[in-house]
Amino acid sequence: MKQIGDNAEIIAGRYLESHGLRLINRNYRCRFGEIDLIMQQGDIIVFIEVRMRSHLQFGGAAASITPSKQQKLIRTAEHFLQQHGNTACRFDAILMNKLDTDQIEWITNAFSA
Repeated sequence: MKQIGDNAEIIAGRYLESHGLRLINRNYRCRFGEIDLIMQQGDIIVFIEVRMRSHLQFGGAAASITPSKQQKLIRTAEHFLQQHGNTACRFDAILMNKLDTDQIEWITNAFSA
């Protein structure tokens, strides 16, 4: 399962790079959690959660980014910004049902801090 998640993150990163974002960090970890992709779009740092769901049970990929998961992402992003300089940021989500760029749904500003 980890291999599928890693592949989904690689595909998502390439997809976002093709849309003008620049990769800063992949799988950023700290004591608060992990952020799949940290990218830059212009002057904005974009924290990206990649969700791969092959089944739509339990609401699919979007439903898996629970309020608890959002709080972990926010705390992890705050840690990153403290280490690398505070700047404008946003939280995006990449939702996938297959390992295929035609199956990507990119939600900008998926949630806010």
